[in-house]
Amino acid sequence: MIARVTDGLPLAEGLDDGRDQKDADFYKQQAKLLFKNLSKGQHEASRMSIETGPYFFHYSYIIEGRVCYLTMCDRSYPKKLAFQYLEDLKNEFERVNGNQIETAARPYAFIKFDTFIQKTKKLYLDTRTQRNLAKLNDELYEVHQIMTRNVQEVLGVGEKLDQVSEMSSRLTSDTRIYADKAKDLNRQALIRKYAPVAIVIGVVLMLFWVKNKIW
Repeated sequence: MIARVTDGLPLAEGLDDGRDQKDADFYKQQAKLLFKNLSKGQHEASRMSIETGPYFFHYSYIIEGRVCYLTMCDRSYPKKLAFQYLEDLKNEFERVNGNQIETAARPYAFIKFDTFIQKTKKLYLDTRTQRNLAKLNDELYEVHQIMTRNVQEVLGVGEKLDQVSEMSSRLTSDTRIYADKAKDLNRQALIRKYAPVAIVIGVVLMLFWVKNKIW
């Protein structure tokens, strides 16, 4: 997920990766509460890993750009790759949408960025590829000093996890709407890509049929 730090407004979000929908909504609500805390200035570092159940939230944000980039990984996934994945998202998001971040007025204003999120996530899924092994061995990129905290400590007394459970039920419809919009965008992209080819093939077939009729 990508959100604006100043007010916690979600800007973009990758589609769910197949986790149980109830769990997905629960952890998504935790992420939104983390964004809310950041918007209140409750942050100790620009990068942090947060334990939550069997997963880790990893987040990184840019003070100047006031944007938070957050991903959730299994505990066994290398922290180094998680933060390099966030770096890739940050660099591309800043390049494409940097001058529109402050003026965004509605949630998920940059839904089209979902395509890049999905494409980049696939590159990082297999930690054994030559590309990812090279990143793991990159001594210039170190994550040893990144703080790790428990989600209950970070959210604080006022945001107990039973509140998260209550609020997560409201996310289901929003998630479905977001997924439908993302799928619609992908469908439109495919139509724009293949429609000219289909038209040409149709014209050729029509000419071939007309020629056979004449002869």
